[in-house]
Amino acid sequence: MSRRQRKRSKLSRIKRRTPPGAMPGTLVVDPTAPRPVINVIEYDGSSCREEAGVSVEGVASIVARRARGAASQGDGSSSAGVLWVDVVGLGDASVVQRLGELFGLHKLELEDIISSHQRSKVEDYADHLYLVMRECTNDKELEQDQISLCVGRGWVVTFQGKAGDCYEPVRQRIRGAKGRITVSGSDHLAYAIIDAIIDSYFPALEHLGERLEELEDETTRSPSNATAEAIHDVKRDLLTIRRAVWPAREAVSSLMRDHHALISAETRIYLRDCYDHLIQMIDVIETYREIGSGLMDMYLASVSNRMNEVIKVLTVIATTFMPLSFIAGVYGMNFDRESSAWNMPELYWRFGYFFALGVMALTAGTMLTFFYRRGWIFARRRAERSHNDHGDKDRSG
Repeated sequence: MSRRQRKRSKLSRIKRRTPPGAMPGTLVVDPTAPRPVINVIEYDGSSCREEAGVSVEGVASIVARRARGAASQGDGSSSAGVLWVDVVGLGDASVVQRLGELFGLHKLELEDIISSHQRSKVEDYADHLYLVMRECTNDKELEQDQISLCVGRGWVVTFQGKAGDCYEPVRQRIRGAKGRITVSGSDHLAYAIIDAIIDSYFPALEHLGERLEELEDETTRSPSNATAEAIHDVKRDLLTIRRAVWPAREAVSSLMRDHHALISAETRIYLRDCYDHLIQMIDVIETYREIGSGLMDMYLASVSNRMNEVIKVLTVIATTFMPLSFIAGVYGMNFDRESSAWNMPELYWRFGYFFALGVMALTAGTMLTFFYRRGWIFARRRAERSHNDHGDKDRSG
């Protein structure tokens, strides 16, 4: 299966699985999605506790313990630290639903979490925020994944469809107590995750930029059908990233503009940096799209020029042989030499054959010389020779 066929098959699977007319909040999982794996990180300014492969019951015990600690302190949500629950895989709707019950998530949120075709957005609920972002990675080909963030006071729950994410720098900062993340609240953790997702776009864009440079050289030197397919694939990848970046800009702008109770003023300052990165990426994407369109035009022009060169060579050959065919046709006529001495007397000459060949060669040479002087043949070689001669003169000078 070719790369284009693989992409088409992926696009065909991006569809709404909830049947038409279903009750809001109906959870229909992808049968090919992996089963959920829950990873938990709980930290504060002085300690960090990390556990992988936690069950829903384990998460429930952690939430209950934190609730008891907050109740004993009166208002200890911030002093109790931050709880980060990361769910990898959405192949079990019951796990997602039970986690939603633990953290008070709305059933429409759960439906959006299960549905992997959501655009980036921010929804404000009574006691938490729901965010959707799209992660884009480019290893062998462009891959994207929907990241859902539920941000409450003192906790963050993230959902992703597959293993392998861009959170590892955030985890390293938490483990090493680097920066303000361990002394800040859940809003700063949400910012760090959003920033990591946005930063994942840059390597994908750099890869596409390098691919465009390669295609530019290929289009100039020796374009082929594979070149056109590669240009089309790059343009499709750019469109995919564009569909992820533009809504993300609106979502980050909403977090900056709207005064959400869970987002502090200091975190909004950090969100400006995310917004600047998104604006920068939008400029790069639009530039790359224009380059891709220009490459397609260049490819069509190159193919047309090659076709014109072929037609020109064939035309020169046909034009050269037209007078030769005329001469051969004249001397191939059957006239009766005995009826008149003027009926093609050169046929009886001793050197008549060589005379006919000489006339043909002289005619062909005259025509080729005329074509050459007019620049209709060997024009590229003359230009390259002239360029090399000028270069040699410049170096000698």
